[in-house]
Amino acid sequence: MGLKTLKRRAEFLRVRGGLRWSTPSLVVEAKPRDPADGDAGGGPRFGYTVSKKIGKAVVRNRTRRRLKAATTELLDAARPGVDYVIIARPEAVDRPYSDLKADLAQAFARIDRAVQSRKRRPEKT
Repeated sequence: MGLKTLKRRAEFLRVRGGLRWSTPSLVVEAKPRDPADGDAGGGPRFGYTVSKKIGKAVVRNRTRRRLKAATTELLDAARPGVDYVIIARPEAVDRPYSDLKADLAQAFARIDRAVQSRKRRPEKT
């Protein structure tokens, strides 16, 4: 099973208002999908943002491929029914792959804890 990815700008913008966690090499934004959409129970979906601040096209594409590879290896750490946007920082270019993976794992764990605590909170009426 491959990664499910966010492709449209509207999907990226929807995740924008959700949870956020920063690490030295990346920022991860996440937002649970709305149960009314019908696909809320599906697996996690991922979007990748690597801006021109990172470098020229070759560097940006290499950085995106490294992030996708790390995400694939850590797929079990991602919560089903949640959309994630992974934003590369300039440090992601030269960061050792093991450190990049550790940053991503840490971000997934922190976001998972935040999603858990939000589910336990009573609804505001």
